[in-house]
Amino acid sequence: MRRLSFGRALYELLSSMRFAISLLTLLAIASIIGTVLQQNQPYTSYAVEFGDFWFRPFEWLGLYDVYHAGWFIIMLGFLVGSTSLCIYRHLPGILRDIRSYREQAALKSLRAMAHQQEIALQLPVEGALTQAEQWLTAQGYRHKRVVRDEGVMLAAKKGSLQRLGYLFAHAAIVVICIGGLLDGNLPLKVQSLLGIKEVETRNTVPVSEIGEKSKLTPSNLSFRGVIDMPEGETRDVAWLNAGPGYYVQELPFSIKLNKFHVEHYSTGQPKLFASDIEVTSKASGTVTKGTVKVNHPLIVDGVAIYQSSFGDGGSPLKLAVWDWLGAAPKPQELAAVSLASQTFRWGSQPLTLEFGELRPFNIENLEAEPEISDFGRRMQDARQVKADKKVKNVGPSIQFKVRDAQGQAVEYLNYLSPFEDGGRFYLMSGMRRTVAAPFAFVRIPLDAEFSPQGFMQISAVLHDQAAWPEIARRTAAKAERDGAISPAYRKEFEQSLVWVLQRFADGGFTALQSFLDERVPKDKQEAVGQTYIKLLQGAVLDAADLSRQRAGLAPVEFSDSYYRFLMDSLVAVSASFDYGHGFYLQPVGFEERKSSGFQVTRSPGQPLVYLGSLLLVLGIFCMFYIRENRIWVWAQEGRLLLAFSSNRRDAQTEQEFAAHSAALSSLAGTHKEEHHD
Repeated sequence: MRRLSFGRALYELLSSMRFAISLLTLLAIASIIGTVLQQNQPYTSYAVEFGDFWFRPFEWLGLYDVYHAGWFIIMLGFLVGSTSLCIYRHLPGILRDIRSYREQAALKSLRAMAHQQEIALQLPVEGALTQAEQWLTAQGYRHKRVVRDEGVMLAAKKGSLQRLGYLFAHAAIVVICIGGLLDGNLPLKVQSLLGIKEVETRNTVPVSEIGEKSKLTPSNLSFRGVIDMPEGETRDVAWLNAGPGYYVQELPFSIKLNKFHVEHYSTGQPKLFASDIEVTSKASGTVTKGTVKVNHPLIVDGVAIYQSSFGDGGSPLKLAVWDWLGAAPKPQELAAVSLASQTFRWGSQPLTLEFGELRPFNIENLEAEPEISDFGRRMQDARQVKADKKVKNVGPSIQFKVRDAQGQAVEYLNYLSPFEDGGRFYLMSGMRRTVAAPFAFVRIPLDAEFSPQGFMQISAVLHDQAAWPEIARRTAAKAERDGAISPAYRKEFEQSLVWVLQRFADGGFTALQSFLDERVPKDKQEAVGQTYIKLLQGAVLDAADLSRQRAGLAPVEFSDSYYRFLMDSLVAVSASFDYGHGFYLQPVGFEERKSSGFQVTRSPGQPLVYLGSLLLVLGIFCMFYIRENRIWVWAQEGRLLLAFSSNRRDAQTEQEFAAHSAALSSLAGTHKEEHHD
C-alpha cells in the first residue's frame, strides 16, 4: 500500500467531511455555552456568581467572551479552511455530474438497477424513441440520444441542480464564518497579544486620563460597545468590556440624548422605551436626528445605534431625616442626587451617603416586617392583623448605602409612596448588611395626616427614660379606675410597667424575649409574655397622649383605627433596633432625570452572515426539496429497456417509475414483460 506524503495526508484530513463535522460540533458546544452563560459582563459579576474556585478556570478557557476567545476564532479559521478545501475538492466532480447525462452507462449496469423494465417493442426504434423523447420533455426531463453498438441510448435527467445544495450549504458555512471572523476583530486580538493595546482596569477614570493603549480609534474594524447617558448630555466614546477591564472606543460621531420615552403595561412592566437622539458627524458636522427603539436602530457612518436599556440619570432628591429616638422634634431637610455620594454627619459620627438608582416605578413582592422573636410573633397575634405578603406597584424608591468612617456600610431601600394594608398606610424601608442578603422591611405607620410625625413622637416618648414614670402613673390610674388593679397593687404595677418600658427601650421585643428565655421557665413563658403585651398595649395609649401633649396637640379620640396605629408603632419601634442607624431617610420628592443605554456596533461581517444564511436556506432547499431523477431508455429492434434512478427511495419514486413504465409500454404498443426488482 502506497504511503501518502505529509502534505497529501494533511490535505486529505483538512478537506475531509469528518474533520469539518468535528469542528462544527465543537463550535456548536461553544455556542451553547455562550448562549447559556451571559457574555461580556464585568469580571466582578462572574467572580461573585462562580466563586474563586471556578472563576479562574472559566477565565482561562475564555468562557466569559466565547465568541471572541482565541480558540474560538482559531476554530472558525480552521473551519473556513476545511470547508473551502471540501468545496475545492468536490466542486469539479459535482459540476461534471450536473452537466453529464451519464450516457456511457453500460447495458449490464442498467439491467442491474433496482428500477428497470424491459418492454417488447412493436414500433420502429426511431419512432419509439421520438415518442419517448416527447414524453420525457413533457415531464420536464432534459435528454440526450446516443447511438451505441448494441442499439440507441436515450439518457434523460431532471433535478440535477439538487447537487448544488452541497455547494450552497458548504459555501454558507464559509461565508458565515468569514463574517464571524470579521466581527471577531482579529486586528485587536493581534494587537493585544503583541502588547500594542492593553485593557484599562481602573474604574471611574475620566476619559482624558485613560492611556492611548486602552483607546481604539474610529477606524477600528469592528466593535460592540455600550453608552449610558442622561437626558441632555452628549457622548462620543463607547465602552467595550474586555476580560478584566475595558477599552474606550472613540466614535466617528457624537450622540446627544434629547428625550427618553417609556410606556408601561398595567402590570408595571415596560412596554416600550425609545430615545430621541442627535448624531453629529465629527468629519462633516452633519447632524442626523432619529428615534431609536429596541430592534429599530439608527445607522450612521456604518455604525448601528441600538436602544438597549434605560435607568436613572442622576435625579435631584428631597429627603426628610427623622430621628428614631426623637431627639429632634421635626425632621431635617436633606438635598441629594441619585447615583452620587455625599458626606453626612449624624451627631458626632461622620458618615457617607452613597445613593444608587432612583426607580420611579416598582413592581415588588414585599414581605411584612421580619418577626424577630417569638415575643414579636405573639404581638402580631394580639393585634390580629394579617399582612398581605405581595403587592404590585409600590411607587418610587431610592436605594442607598450609609458608610461609616471604618468603611462598613448598611444598605437601605426606601419607598416614597405609602403602602396600604387593610385601610392602614405605612412607609416601607428595607435594610440589609450584605449584598447577598434580602432586604428586611420595616413598616413605619402613618398618622391621620399621612405623616410619620405621630409615630416618631411616640417613639421619642418610649425612648425617653424621664417619661416612663409618667406613662406608668397614667396607665396605673386608668387600671385602678377600671378595677383592673387594687389601690394596694398600684405602686407595684407602676414599677412593673416602668421595668417593661425600660426593657423594651433597650431592644424592643428581642430584649423582652431574651429575658423570657433566660429567666422564665418555658411552661410559663406564654403567660408572662401575654402579660408584657397587655402592659405595653396599655402603656402605648398613654405614651401617645403624652407625646401629643408635649407637641401641644389634643389627644386623639380612641378608635379601632387609632388602636391599630398604636400597635403598629410598637412593632416599628421594636424593628428600629435592628435598623442599623438611628435615623430614617424619608424620600419626599424628586425631579426625575432619565438615562438611556445604547449599544453601538460596527459589524462588517453582518452582510456576510445574512448572505451565508441565504445560501444555507438555498442549500437546504436544494438538498431536501429537489428530486434528482435520471432515466435511460435503451432501444433495439423488438426490445426496449427502461431504467430509472432517483436520490430518494420513497413512495413517490415508486409512483414515478410506474408512470414512466406505463407510458413507455403504451408508446411501444405492447405490454410489459418484466417488473422492477
